[in-house]
Amino acid sequence: MVDLTSRQELIDLFCQLAYQEGDFLLSSGQKSSYYINSKPVTLHPQGAVAVGELLLNMLPEDVQAVGGLTLGADPIVTAVSVVSAYEERPISALIVRKEAKGHGTQAYIEGPTLPQGAKVVVLEDVVTTGQSAMKAVERLRAVGYEVNQIVALVDRLQGGAEFYQSMGLKFEALFSIEEIQQRYKEKENRQ
Repeated sequence: MVDLTSRQELIDLFCQLAYQEGDFLLSSGQKSSYYINSKPVTLHPQGAVAVGELLLNMLPEDVQAVGGLTLGADPIVTAVSVVSAYEERPISALIVRKEAKGHGTQAYIEGPTLPQGAKVVVLEDVVTTGQSAMKAVERLRAVGYEVNQIVALVDRLQGGAEFYQSMGLKFEALFSIEEIQQRYKEKENRQ
């Protein structure tokens, strides 16, 4: 069950620390009149706890790990894993590199080695086109993990959800960009 207090506190943190309006170029190459940088929220003490609690509650009971593409997913998978330990529902964290490590094992994936077929959910901070999280899905599947779901903090509503659906993946987001923008305007009008 989602804790509405944590969800409200988290959206307020997004409005305060992550959301900006202006002219921005996104990693997808698209131009945007707003930018949302989740890292000030996911690296904030209360933000990390809220992210961990809320996303843990969105995961299927049989998930064994959460993973995501470095750097945006790193604090998210860590928060979920730490909170899962406190909730006595331990879920491992996996970090997927953009390029193979240039030394040692030259691995793409950091974290504990799980059995073949282990169920992994990919976590993402902000979804625009969906390409970043898809790289993580492909790399995790390549080592034998079962990945059927992506959970994001924010859906920019710019095609990512439809892309995942076309790839046969279940997709959920904690917030839509519309929710954050509405809350941002409410908070701005009160000042």
